[in-house]
Amino acid sequence: MDANVKWYLEKKVERTIVGLKKHNMQGIYLENTVQLMNKIEELIPENSLVAVGDSMTLFETGVIERLRSGKYQFLDKYEPGLTRIEKDQIYRQTFSADTFLCSTNALTETGELYNIDGNGSRVAAMIYGPKQVIIVAGVNKIVKNLEEAEIRVRNYAAPLDAKRLNKKTPCTTVGYCVDCQSEDRICNDFVVIKRQSDPNRIKVIIMGESYGY
Repeated sequence: MDANVKWYLEKKVERTIVGLKKHNMQGIYLENTVQLMNKIEELIPENSLVAVGDSMTLFETGVIERLRSGKYQFLDKYEPGLTRIEKDQIYRQTFSADTFLCSTNALTETGELYNIDGNGSRVAAMIYGPKQVIIVAGVNKIVKNLEEAEIRVRNYAAPLDAKRLNKKTPCTTVGYCVDCQSEDRICNDFVVIKRQSDPNRIKVIIMGESYGY
């Protein structure tokens, strides 16, 4: 990465970490996945009950593979062959997890998390239940404010996710949100997390590279 670009991004990350701290959330900056794996080992004790939300970032960074190592009681929602009933059971068990990992659709420089969900299982666990929430987000997820966050998610992250899931929605044709009423719509729950009462619960790991949508 160009040194000047790296400097610019690091300044953006610095502002975001300050914003998160003001809202009782911890911000952690890591440059690469080696550092991320070490941090995961540090934050999650062995044999912990661990769950995850839908996230391309967790796959791309190798987090899912690490959780499958056998060191944790991993509620693996991605295990091949799971039935709908078995997945629903995992979603409910998630609320009792020691640690919940996911990414975020957007992260503001003022320290807010902005997410749009299909069935609410991811955002519900971010808000309540698991003792610890670890959010892994590429530097590409950072935006200036909540207005930019909604634009980013509606017109970039959501259409890409709908395309990935083979949804028959207008955005998978035109490439941007039209606020559709499709049966396949995945933009159902719009959630802003502005603050935590427990300053140790949500930890936002910001990666120095781009990951996910």
